[in-house]
Amino acid sequence: MAVTTRTLGRSGIEVSALGMGCWAIGGPWAEGTQPLGWGAVDDDESVRTVRRALDLGVTLFDTADTYGAGHSERILGRALAGRRDEAVIATKWGYTFDEAARQATGEDASPTYLRRAVTGSLRRLGTDRIDLYQLHLADLPVPRAEALIDTCESLVAEGLIRAYGWSTDRPDRAAALGHTAPGATAVQHNLSVLRDAPELLAVCDKYDLASINQGPLGMGLLTGKYTAASTLPRDDVRGLTPGWLEWFRGGRPAPEWLRRVGAVRAALTVDGRTLAQGALGWIWARSGRSIPIPGCRTVAQIEENAAALQWGPLEPDVFVEVERQLAALRTAALRDADRPHWPRPTHPVTHP
Repeated sequence: MAVTTRTLGRSGIEVSALGMGCWAIGGPWAEGTQPLGWGAVDDDESVRTVRRALDLGVTLFDTADTYGAGHSERILGRALAGRRDEAVIATKWGYTFDEAARQATGEDASPTYLRRAVTGSLRRLGTDRIDLYQLHLADLPVPRAEALIDTCESLVAEGLIRAYGWSTDRPDRAAALGHTAPGATAVQHNLSVLRDAPELLAVCDKYDLASINQGPLGMGLLTGKYTAASTLPRDDVRGLTPGWLEWFRGGRPAPEWLRRVGAVRAALTVDGRTLAQGALGWIWARSGRSIPIPGCRTVAQIEENAAALQWGPLEPDVFVEVERQLAALRTAALRDADRPHWPRPTHPVTHP
């Protein structure tokens, strides 16, 4: 059954049930020599992708000021020129960057920087308001985050932002946001068939927050494009893999994640969906608050993802089968971990 829209938490803002992640369209940027982008990008194709998303009913676009050191926001603004009122723009602040050098430079959680950051994002996006403004510092201590609430509320009152949220995988941070911040409406966190987030979803239910899901396709693993032999280029964040990125290791797909993909592939595609569409259907079946935001940088990618809206959530029996396969994989992994690993003999073994 098709799924088309979701309500963005307690803000009442209606968005498409599928968003478009805009990290990749930021193009190259880095922290020192560590790439943080997804390699070279065709800006004209990025613009066509955003506009095609709108044509297909995708209205939520999620970016951050630091993606491409400002370039993602600029490209998104260019793509939405003349169509701004069709879109819901979500962006983030908290990390600092040098736009000219395309370098990440640190972080700033001060109210003063918050004001400066929102002004910069509005300018790059070419808009007079940001629909959802999200704190990007996932592990910021709660008292320091709470010190930003008054400024966020002022920005809402001034009409510069409509609502705000926090991009964090920490349930305690999400709960603090929901409990103390009247204008908060969303938590952005990792969620996929490969990586569930029951505690965060429970927080979203308790405080009426939208669950915006980054990594819904495992940074490409759930597209079926990558195998154990795949090697990512070194100008891609997945190629020169930083320690915080779990899906890839040493520029290759991590074997444990590929095993999980293999375990669920048949169930996710049993009714004719592509693997990516099945993975998105799992997220919609998992929670009525979920809004996956897979990254896209080509028209073909957004067309495949948007087609998942017509498939809708996985059927209950398919969802149960996916969970059964994952449970069996976990059981096998625990059994293998407990099994003695005898040393290999150093001489040939013969049998009578």
